[in-house]
Amino acid sequence: MSLLKATSTVSLLTLASRVTGLGRDLLMASIFGSTIFTDAFNVAFRIPNLFRRLFAEGAFSQAFVPVLAAHRIQHGEAETHRLIDAVATALLAVLVLTTLLGMLGAPAFVWALASGLRQDMAGFDAAIFMTRWMFPYIAFMSLVALSAGILNTWKHFAVPAVSPVLLNLCMIAAAWWGAPLLERRGIEPIFAMVGGVMAGGVLQLAVQVPALHRLRLLPRVALGWRAVRAAWAEPGVRRILALMGPAILGVGVAQLSLVINTQIASYLTPGSVTWLFYADRLMEFPTALLGVALGVVLTPQLSSALAAGDHERYSAMLDWGLRMVVLLAVPCAVGLLAFARPLVATLFHYGALLDSDVLRIAAALVGYGVGLLGLVAVKVLAPGYYARQDIRTPVRIAIVVLVATQALNVLFVPLMAHAGLALSIGLGALLNAAWLLIGLVRAGRFVPQAGWPLFGLRVGVSAALLALFLAWGAQHFDWLALRATPLARAGLLALMLAGASVVYFGSLMALGLRLRRLAYR
Repeated sequence: MSLLKATSTVSLLTLASRVTGLGRDLLMASIFGSTIFTDAFNVAFRIPNLFRRLFAEGAFSQAFVPVLAAHRIQHGEAETHRLIDAVATALLAVLVLTTLLGMLGAPAFVWALASGLRQDMAGFDAAIFMTRWMFPYIAFMSLVALSAGILNTWKHFAVPAVSPVLLNLCMIAAAWWGAPLLERRGIEPIFAMVGGVMAGGVLQLAVQVPALHRLRLLPRVALGWRAVRAAWAEPGVRRILALMGPAILGVGVAQLSLVINTQIASYLTPGSVTWLFYADRLMEFPTALLGVALGVVLTPQLSSALAAGDHERYSAMLDWGLRMVVLLAVPCAVGLLAFARPLVATLFHYGALLDSDVLRIAAALVGYGVGLLGLVAVKVLAPGYYARQDIRTPVRIAIVVLVATQALNVLFVPLMAHAGLALSIGLGALLNAAWLLIGLVRAGRFVPQAGWPLFGLRVGVSAALLALFLAWGAQHFDWLALRATPLARAGLLALMLAGASVVYFGSLMALGLRLRRLAYR
């Protein structure tokens, strides 16, 4: 499967996930609005997601996929199957213990992440209750990450990419049917979302099983203390553990930044956590469609190239990935900067969400937009290190970026409140990406191919024309007043986005950029 085809497959399926996720968020915004209880749910949902990103999709995936890809090239299929069985056995034992400790420690986790919720104890208690019942979600998602790593290494990207849709559909059902049911019984309706999250975790794991079974890659998990000890003794498992140490530190640094920002937001105006959450959801569209898709596809391919000793192919794949990032992330960043209010108004301005909420979400979205190019580029550059099983370098960079981000918070939060938190993250992402890129170039691991200056000029001119077009559209129409005619507003947004595509890609082609040749290079 070519890089373009694989990336397109993951992007399209990720788009389905993000569209259903957006539908979920629109429904939740309309039904629940922005209250202390929505803040409580967002904090509670963020806790298992934090652990998921730290251990499952973070440190574990960063260590497991490169080792698995290299093991398959160097030792063959049979030995690789043994490694998969050992990893699954060891992982399940850890997950059982982690889930039990997490449910017991829910009050401490909520306090550590958002102690400001104690300003209203009803919200604080609700966050503890929801955290406790959603914590097992981590176990399901960690096993999903194991399955996804296996399938992606064997170049089967579809099932892992589409499975998040199931979570969104379950949460939509919980908001649509579960919340009114609880409300009629005098129970806080936001609690229905707990059931939606757990059902989504179960279904995401269940859908992986047939795909693994067809490939004869379904892990055989051994039970019992002796089996677990034997699994831990496997050299491949030990190698993964050795890599997970610095990986946990690296991902932990990023998650620590999120914890600190959530803590700060919980002490700002009520609703700040929710405003940042909705802005983050919109920002995740381009980061997932571009960065995550490229990272998922490139990581096993880069690892395989290095295991085979093909350093030229490794560098060429990084070059292609970075050109795709610049080509597609730059116009997305321009859209977030110049067109934030129309996007937020059209997507979220319904039901209980107020005009003031739209303005505050848009302000946070602009802050994130500043660093979008960096956020996406990191998803391509970091795998360049992970493929070489070098996790320490990105960790050291991440630590410095964390310190820089919090220093920026000291400067921006007093001036811009919650939007200052988003801007600090954006600027930190740019610093992170630049540092990773410089490290790869200086080490001679990445040699940029010819044509970058002209390519950058073409993208820059086209992006400037796009910014002018979107700024005109944002000012010419009263997007908040169009709330009275939601279908007309949605149609206008669709026309503006279609026009933006024509302006940007038309300009690129007029300037001589051959998109098809670049995509298939």
